[in-house]
Amino acid sequence: MSRLVPHIVDMESQAHRRIAIGIAGGPGSGKSTLAAELVTMINATHPGSAALVPMDGFHMRHAKLEAMGQVDYKGAPHTFEGAEFVNFLHRLKVADGDISGPAYSRKIEDVVENAFTIPADVRVLIVEGNYLLLTEGPWAGVKPLLDYSVFVDVPRDLVKARLLKRHGEEGLFTEERNRAHIERNDMPNFDLVTLSQDRADVVIEMDVAQ
Repeated sequence: MSRLVPHIVDMESQAHRRIAIGIAGGPGSGKSTLAAELVTMINATHPGSAALVPMDGFHMRHAKLEAMGQVDYKGAPHTFEGAEFVNFLHRLKVADGDISGPAYSRKIEDVVENAFTIPADVRVLIVEGNYLLLTEGPWAGVKPLLDYSVFVDVPRDLVKARLLKRHGEEGLFTEERNRAHIERNDMPNFDLVTLSQDRADVVIEMDVAQ
């Protein structure tokens, strides 16, 4: 990931405007961690120039999913406010002032409004999420807003192990429920996202536990 830093910095200097770098990958791929590390590395050499923009803040509210009868499929593409995410990203690309955005908390399994703020002087948006490269529905509007995109490719069996560990650490549900959710929802989502990796500018293969 560190080798991307000079490339991104060079892109921004040539663009003379705010740019967006997409970090895509399936659930459990480690993309959130890698995206945060990328922000840290860029800011280490160019303080305050990069900021993280998580797609997960655009989950539909849990109450809305309950009303729709879609709680069991939480995290699937149709359980996000995809159009709102595209609009938010567009606003960020052209903003000349501070803009706040939502994040998702696994502690409460719901959205937290105004969880972060992108200052006006940020030049590089590191956008991370599962569905940045999909061509279906509102998600098709994301890639045109990305100046460069990275796909994090992780073996399927490693992803399953990571997801089971992640769900278990939160302690909100039983192991039986977590295993069922992973098979019913997370892994089909992972398979769907994997089909979009050829739309990325670069694919980074991660075959070790993070």
